[in-house]
Amino acid sequence: MWIVSFIFISATVLDAVIGCKHTHSAALSQIKSAGIRISSSGGCSDRKRSKCTSLEQINCNAIDCLKVLKNSSRCQITVTGGTEVGHAAGTLSHYNGYKIDVSLNKCINSYITSKFHSIGKRRDGADQYEASSGNVYAKERNHWDITFIANC
Repeated sequence: MWIVSFIFISATVLDAVIGCKHTHSAALSQIKSAGIRISSSGGCSDRKRSKCTSLEQINCNAIDCLKVLKNSSRCQITVTGGTEVGHAAGTLSHYNGYKIDVSLNKCINSYITSKFHSIGKRRDGADQYEASSGNVYAKERNHWDITFIANC
């Protein structure tokens, strides 16, 4: 019996980290309840339009980690990019639910650069910082491009 329980618990944990996806409305509800804002240059949330900011099919772990970042930093966080088209492709991409863009501001900039370890520049020149969890924060021209690959 304990083997069945272990398998069930392990499968549940694995699903929570890897397989869990949110609808846009579920993710939006979670981030708003945490005091996180969202902004869209197109005023929309259609995943198929690059001017929209969509959280459709975002990994549950990405939303959980974003909430941890908000609580730990106590900074204003505004999501400006999610799973909508128009971002670079790849396994750990925006479209696949691993990445979220957040606006730059003095508080979050200071938090990330002081709490996380600098790991050099990305190929596009963006400064990168890695949390102890393994999540990576890249400072682009007008936002943080965050890759949530680990539990928070």
